Amino acid sequence: MNKLLKLHTPPKRILIISMRFLGDLLLTTPLIHSIRQAYPKAEISVLVYKNTAAILEGNHDITHIITTPQQPTFSDYTQLFIQIFRKFDLAISTQTGDRPIFYSIFSASLRIAFVPKKNNKGWWKRYLFQGWAEFNVQGNHTILELLKLATLINVPSSFLVIPPNNPKPHKIFDALNLPNRYAVLHIHPQWQYKRWTREGWIKIADYLNSLSITPVLSGSPAPEELTYINSIEKYFPDNTINIAGQVTLAELTNVISKSQLFIGPDTGITHLAAATGTPVIALYGPTNPLIWGPWPFNYQKNKNPYQKTGNQHINNIYLLQGTSPNNCVPCQEEGCEKHRGSYSNCLDSLNLKHVINAIQQTTQL
Repeated sequence: MNKLLKLHTPPKRILIISMRFLGDLLLTTPLIHSIRQAYPKAEISVLVYKNTAAILEGNHDITHIITTPQQPTFSDYTQLFIQIFRKFDLAISTQTGDRPIFYSIFSASLRIAFVPKKNNKGWWKRYLFQGWAEFNVQGNHTILELLKLATLINVPSSFLVIPPNNPKPHKIFDALNLPNRYAVLHIHPQWQYKRWTREGWIKIADYLNSLSITPVLSGSPAPEELTYINSIEKYFPDNTINIAGQVTLAELTNVISKSQLFIGPDTGITHLAAATGTPVIALYGPTNPLIWGPWPFNYQKNKNPYQKTGNQHINNIYLLQGTSPNNCVPCQEEGCEKHRGSYSNCLDSLNLKHVINAIQQTTQL
């Protein structure tokens, strides 16, 4: 169910609120681009968490990026209030949570948002907005859901995912001295339940090396992540290059865009890699690809690119899904023990042969 908002004059100042994780925020860029295409002269500000703003670096659709901590203090709230209070003609909340709703109310008199379904907790929030849509969390891709907000104000949908942009890519290539043929491996998702096996990564690195493709390891500067990557790297071929913690997200975009292929689990960096057009092998387990699959490059349809189960190839994406004898994949749970530090049987049993077959297909393109 939706309620449309008819704008009588083009908004001059627009605030889009998207306080999400890296990958989630990246999937908001088609909505931002749609709004920019419809209102080329408008000032478009995006309110995000401080630790995710880098995913929007160099995005020309955005005039201003406003940041707030994930756990703001009273002082943080005060500063943000001064920045946004009645400064906008239109506010767009991409989330149903209390804080995004609160920020949108204080920032603009005209507002659209996602709201909980009728009879769900918080369903009454729809009465705070002139336009709203109910978010379908069960089976539609996140990008298609977010683009519902554009349709509320009669804005045509754009399906372009825009990765961060580094204006001087030659500098990072000069600094890293990468070979002509390399593959980027992102082996450490933030949460344990999304990880593939150490043994799988080691065998894939050896296989790539046998094809004269150098493994390049990516990762954040988080100490736990660096420790994990370093513990596996010592089993990789001697020519492996480890750039974890050494590049920005925009610089990593440059590195991935020039690679032969990218391999990674369900993580924001896999979504980023998909947006570069580079062949991507995505390793999925509990996560439902219908909702969270990496958006295929140049996919321009208002139709979900994925099925719920099975290995799939759409444009530059090779999505490989683990299986379970319980037929529970994808369960949309945080692993078999239902917490972020859990194992996932479906990923632990993801067949190495499927990954090698996908590598063979990408290297024959």
